[in-house]
Amino acid sequence: MTTATDAGRQGLLFVLAGNMLIDALEVSTLVVAMPSIAADLRLTPLAVQWTMTAFALGFGGLMLFGTRLVELLGRRRVYLAGLLLFAAASVVGALSGGPELLAATRFVKGFCVALTAPTGLAIISTAFEEGPARQKAVSVYSFFGACGFTAGLLLSGVLTSVSWRWTLAFPAPAVLVLFAFCLRLIPAGPTGPAAAGPRRFDAAGATALAGASAALVCAIVSAGSALRTGIALAALAVLAAAFPAVERRSPRPLVEAGAVTNGPLIRSALGGAAFNGSYLGLLFVATFQLQARQGWSPPVTALALLPASLPLALTSLRSGRLVRRFGGPPLIAAGAFLAFLGYLVYPRQHPPQSYAVDVLPTLLLVGAGFVLAFAPLNMQAASGVPAELRPMAGGVFQAAVQTGAAVTVSSVAVLSERSGDGAALRFVAVLSALGLLVALTGLRPRRPARTAAPRSSASELRR
Repeated sequence: MTTATDAGRQGLLFVLAGNMLIDALEVSTLVVAMPSIAADLRLTPLAVQWTMTAFALGFGGLMLFGTRLVELLGRRRVYLAGLLLFAAASVVGALSGGPELLAATRFVKGFCVALTAPTGLAIISTAFEEGPARQKAVSVYSFFGACGFTAGLLLSGVLTSVSWRWTLAFPAPAVLVLFAFCLRLIPAGPTGPAAAGPRRFDAAGATALAGASAALVCAIVSAGSALRTGIALAALAVLAAAFPAVERRSPRPLVEAGAVTNGPLIRSALGGAAFNGSYLGLLFVATFQLQARQGWSPPVTALALLPASLPLALTSLRSGRLVRRFGGPPLIAAGAFLAFLGYLVYPRQHPPQSYAVDVLPTLLLVGAGFVLAFAPLNMQAASGVPAELRPMAGGVFQAAVQTGAAVTVSSVAVLSERSGDGAALRFVAVLSALGLLVALTGLRPRRPARTAAPRSSASELRR
């Protein structure tokens, strides 16, 4: 289905891209605000890390379930509901007086992003005809998403100088304005093939997956308390075992076996988790070092962190050309190497003394790594998956990326509090090294295909 006029299609693209910008900036909007939140609510860095990890858990843990909701309930209905829930959670979070409610609203906002971010791209795929028009629309949508992290840092710095609560509240009016336009512009769109029959939401599988991710983070954060760690690990074991069992019995599982045995998808998921996790882990340590210990203001801290995110925003429209020229695996490996080198040169024996010497080289190297690896990782995730499984593959990739962020930030917070920033930064470097090793496996030459017997579709997926 398409909109009636070109003006209508351009308006639709504007509101979808605008919401994608808000979804993307929500990932970074509290990075600079965390020290202020901790000071105002009298929280330790270990406690305030939930403002980041809860969002990542909601986004990654419920990504696949969100895709299923969109398929069965319809794009328009779910998208509009996601916008309203996002706005409500923004207001409640801004008014929260304690860490529990604040973390809960961040989890809800993460789930809302899991509903709206991929749905916007799906709406574009039906509203714009295949060819140059759709390619341009997807480029604009992706560009706004790439700019979101940078925009989140800047807004976080500016608004936190007034009050950290504004960093949580400001999306609400913007989303409500977009909602008013969406009511008129978003087409109904198709529902999935299963919508005519029994609705298979696989809520049990979604609960097990999201619960296992949350239990893992709780086990990390509870390290030092034998009772709480034991309870969290027991829950993790039960839920981790339950998920594949539930999926095998489900008539329509959230994750098909063929998708998770695909080599490029596995490499992208592991590499993306390491790439995103190590970066956010560094930012967690750096923002507390620069503000709480060096006395930098939030706006200055935000500007200082830009060199790691701004290059991706500036080059996102040209990323496809790089992949076509050099291929995905070499770019991913090169990007992972630059990021690893950046973490190695960041000072671990003492807090940074000079921005130009201690901080800027790391941010520039990590930023260059994102320029090279970000788009190829996303493209590789679905490169060897049949068309009908690509939405699922994209969900698996995003779930891994966000879960990697949650696990890394929580681990870094624990290490920083109990062993010092040096231990936390070593963990970040080790995680980045693991991501580099995964990337290097993608450079291995592929085995020549056998021609004696035709392959089944299942064997293609396992290649």
